[in-house]
Amino acid sequence: MVNAAILVALAVLIVAFLSAAIRILREYERGVVFTLGRFSGVKGPGFIILIPMVQQMVRVDLRTLVQDVPSQDVISRDNVSVKVDAVLYFRVIDPERAINQVEDYLRATSQLAQTTLRSVLGKHELDEMLAERDRLNRDIQEIIDEQTDAWGIKVSNVEIKHVEIDESMVRAIAKQAEAERVRRAKVINAEGEQQAAGKLVEAAEIMAGNPQSMVLRYLGALQDIAGDRASTIVFPLPIDILPGRRGE
Repeated sequence: MVNAAILVALAVLIVAFLSAAIRILREYERGVVFTLGRFSGVKGPGFIILIPMVQQMVRVDLRTLVQDVPSQDVISRDNVSVKVDAVLYFRVIDPERAINQVEDYLRATSQLAQTTLRSVLGKHELDEMLAERDRLNRDIQEIIDEQTDAWGIKVSNVEIKHVEIDESMVRAIAKQAEAERVRRAKVINAEGEQQAAGKLVEAAEIMAGNPQSMVLRYLGALQDIAGDRASTIVFPLPIDILPGRRGE
């Protein structure tokens, strides 16, 4: 009985030892290993063995992580208050620095993205936020990527999702757009009248140099007045005395 109890105890100890010593890391995982509190290397993927109570391991995911940037209150350069949120794509490229250089790289990256979002968008006007998102996305991504490089993190992309504008500002923008459309219509109409006036002046100069054209224009006007209906036109004077007919 005593021997059996000893064997059972040994078996339990062996199982506990193996469970504490053996680690299996997936293809996208790495293990940052510390020996007596000191960094001793990065291991994985696959099967690894640790010395219980002497070595500890921190798992690090190397896949691209997607993180929502909470909605931020931003005041644009033209003093418009908006709420902006975004999504951040990044991954760990150096597990050692991600663990040793920053306390919590996920939280630190999120906080940095929020402050950068407010800082960059605050330098631009509302029209730029709405019309030039691609350029703003690149600017934010480059700034975050540069600052997280020391943490062993690569920021691959930043996308602004929503730019929420106050209802009163939406109405003001709609009025501004309507006024701009009216202005453009008036400009186009004025340009059309200017071109038409120029053509009329050219036509008058041509007719003035060719009296016969005046007669044709006169007859054409009479035809327009008569239209398709049968009409009788009484000339108040002989047509022979009109300009262009005297030489005939």
